[in-house]
Amino acid sequence: MNVLDQARAVGDAVLYEGYLLYPYRASAGKNRVRWQWGVLVPPSYASAEIGEHASARVECVLEPLEHTILRVKLRFLQARTRLVQDTTWDEAVEHEIDFELPLSELPVETPFPVPVGEDGTHELSGILTARVDPGDGPFGGTRLRVDLHNTTSWHSDGVREHALRHALLAAHLVLSVDTGHFLSMLDPPEWAKPAVEACRQERLWPVLIGDTSRSTVMLASPIILYDDPAIAPESPGDLFDGTEIDEILTLRTMTLTDEEKREARATDPRAAAIVDRVDTMPPELLERLHGAVRSLRPVKPSVTVAGVRVAEGSKVRLRPNLRGADAQDMFLTGKTATVRVVLSDVDGVTYVAVTLDDDPGADLQHTHGRYRYFSPDEIEPLEVTE
Repeated sequence: MNVLDQARAVGDAVLYEGYLLYPYRASAGKNRVRWQWGVLVPPSYASAEIGEHASARVECVLEPLEHTILRVKLRFLQARTRLVQDTTWDEAVEHEIDFELPLSELPVETPFPVPVGEDGTHELSGILTARVDPGDGPFGGTRLRVDLHNTTSWHSDGVREHALRHALLAAHLVLSVDTGHFLSMLDPPEWAKPAVEACRQERLWPVLIGDTSRSTVMLASPIILYDDPAIAPESPGDLFDGTEIDEILTLRTMTLTDEEKREARATDPRAAAIVDRVDTMPPELLERLHGAVRSLRPVKPSVTVAGVRVAEGSKVRLRPNLRGADAQDMFLTGKTATVRVVLSDVDGVTYVAVTLDDDPGADLQHTHGRYRYFSPDEIEPLEVTE
């Protein structure tokens, strides 16, 4: 996956965060409170007192080269309303608008209209502005500022549900440069820290894509993220709650009755896709959703325990330390296990990953990399590994 594709994948998770709130039915009360992230309402409805805003801003530090071109991709959803089984249902139309802005021509102010569509959407309009300012200090770099404004002319009736039909929803930007690079706003080099500290963010947060120090792509996200975010590879598909746990959402969907599933399928094509995917999900795929340990890495081929070398394939007896450990480990005391891999975490602490010998699913767990983890002082070697 290239850097722009990664930005789009993360952007999609932001774009549809909360779009469908399980259990995915138009009649479910929870589904009526949506559109919480990146909402830019029309100016007539905006009010700081109620936390509704018509504009957003992102600032970041850029090291450009001569003739650098800034490309901005604006992405947002637009609400439309239809009647589903005698219930009003808001769904969304996705929009992308591209801007190509040579840095030498900044500052610029570019209006963009979104005309009324045959799909029932209302007219929207906005302005994107961009400017660059010299960085503080003698080391170069510039401060890039991009502002996004909803300029839709709409006479407010004070009803948020109506205002949302004229709003930019889940609005975010993908910034990229053909030459030069953006710097991390979380961990900038020492010389760039004054420029980073001078940057101001309003309802958008700059996130490097593809690296954690510098990159040609920056995501301006309405959700605060770490640099170089990525979609979990275990996720089998969109659940429209990217900051939640796929396993919980999947299990909850499995509990729907047949009637609730019929209603969900009729509510929205995306809801139908979720229900269909969960209904046909094989057990081994559900098992993968139970969690993953990413801080461990197999950098040690073996570990010595009581003078015995323990490595992949070694047979051991479990002696869990019951103080400060998982309470369920007490049931594993005395059981025999097979070592699958010796791991080390980011702090250099060693762990032994095992599967239980009397577990009929041990081979399947090994195939999917699902283990039980113990420190070397919690295992007793049963044989010498040559």
